[in-house]
Amino acid sequence: MKLLFHKITHWEYWPFQIVYIPIYFLWAFYSLKAKSIFFFNASNPTIKNGGFMMESKKAIYDLIPQRYYPKTELIIEGTSLEEILKIIEFSGIKYPLIAKPDIGLRGSGVKKIDTVADLKRYAEKANFDYVVQDLIPFENEVGIFYVRYPHEKKGEITGIVSKEFLIISGDGIATIEQLIRKNPRYELQLKVLKQEYGKKLLKVLPKGEKLNLVPYGNHARGAKFIDGSHWITPKLTDTINEMCLQIPGFYFGRLDVMYTTLDELEQGKNFSIVELNGAASEPTHIYDPKHSLLFAWKELARHITYMYEISVVNHKNGSPYLAHKAGMKEYCLHLEQSNKIVNF
Repeated sequence: MKLLFHKITHWEYWPFQIVYIPIYFLWAFYSLKAKSIFFFNASNPTIKNGGFMMESKKAIYDLIPQRYYPKTELIIEGTSLEEILKIIEFSGIKYPLIAKPDIGLRGSGVKKIDTVADLKRYAEKANFDYVVQDLIPFENEVGIFYVRYPHEKKGEITGIVSKEFLIISGDGIATIEQLIRKNPRYELQLKVLKQEYGKKLLKVLPKGEKLNLVPYGNHARGAKFIDGSHWITPKLTDTINEMCLQIPGFYFGRLDVMYTTLDELEQGKNFSIVELNGAASEPTHIYDPKHSLLFAWKELARHITYMYEISVVNHKNGSPYLAHKAGMKEYCLHLEQSNKIVNF
């Protein structure tokens, strides 16, 4: 009951179908103007469906210059462990590594792989294509929302979200599970953490020792999102814009980036792209607990307007909207893929 009350009184935990109710009306308005429900297809012409659904992470990584993201390899569903190990060895990917669905859903199915045994379990269970990639060594993570109109040479950063990982600090007395239960945000993840850590949660964490329970900044996996939009500077905008101009056909979306310090990120040093998300991107700084639902609605409306306007310009320049029949087929495939990953 305590956790249920916490979820009810904190809108960041509400189902997105409820949070988005006012936005559906705005989407309908723009769909009528564009004469297409699937106008988003033209927002990022080089990304499948504009990056709204059924887009391949590996295909998106291939658009990005290699120096900006970790070594990544695509593993087709059903590939033998022996073949996977050959792919990893040839590419130079080291343990621990990250495995995640090639067509993902809000962080579901993302796993840190420490050993060959972990990889074997993942490969045997995965009923979808997935990617394996180097674990990024940088400590901090932000989501940077980038928007650029096709006729312009310089885009803008429209929001930054900072991410606090699920990190507990030992006191030499409490078990890991007891430490988790002290924080409602953490306790909401306890069921999944029990599946992942098992009896390890009964261990007493030494005083002062820190443990990162989920080493990736995903809200659905317990990370706390903090609005860092005040970090936007002309220098950071120039750095991100320079990088994004090298990604063909990318105009609208969120770059999830790991980095060491903000100063180095501004200078374009010691950072790596975790993922690039297209038309389905959310301005995730809205999930800062300090923000109201009204603030979230305003930001969502602002960003969907950007996407619509960019799509219209690209459409006039020859990028097609997705035909209704094709769009509905893609949506059905999206639902099927989502069920696979959620049940993973």
